[in-house]
Amino acid sequence: MDQLSTKEIAPLIRSSGYFNQKALRLKVFVRHLHQKYQGKMTRMRRLPLAHLREELLNLPGIGPETADSILLYAFGKPTFVVDAYTRRVLARHSLISWKATYEEIQSLFIEQLPKDSALFNEFHALFVALGKDLCRKSYPKCHRCPLRRIGKLQLEVPAEYHP
Repeated sequence: MDQLSTKEIAPLIRSSGYFNQKALRLKVFVRHLHQKYQGKMTRMRRLPLAHLREELLNLPGIGPETADSILLYAFGKPTFVVDAYTRRVLARHSLISWKATYEEIQSLFIEQLPKDSALFNEFHALFVALGKDLCRKSYPKCHRCPLRRIGKLQLEVPAEYHP
């Protein structure tokens, strides 16, 4: 990937949305990986989550969502990714304020759930699916929302994630 230009990377990740911006951020990350870790993800993965997150946040163009996505999906670190879907679902169910910060939303999950990357991955995937299919920005399908029947949403953790 280090050998490719952003114009070559962008079409490869087109389906992810904001592909031009993401291509630039991928280049920044890959350059950092090569310069500091000789291109070895295993070397970078050894760092504690907090240190690694701070390091990623110090890279140009990498904010909390991107850093946490790298930590969770590339390194398997137990952190929760907050995105527009998560914010929208939670705010529409009055579980957070629309003005809640990234950190406030993230702490809801990190403080209430076991520190398990597979669990955080699953929760995030469910929010993405719900946000894309039903809780859309425009023309939401609230009548089909599985959460509206629950009342006050509580984070239910499947038994296999309990220590």
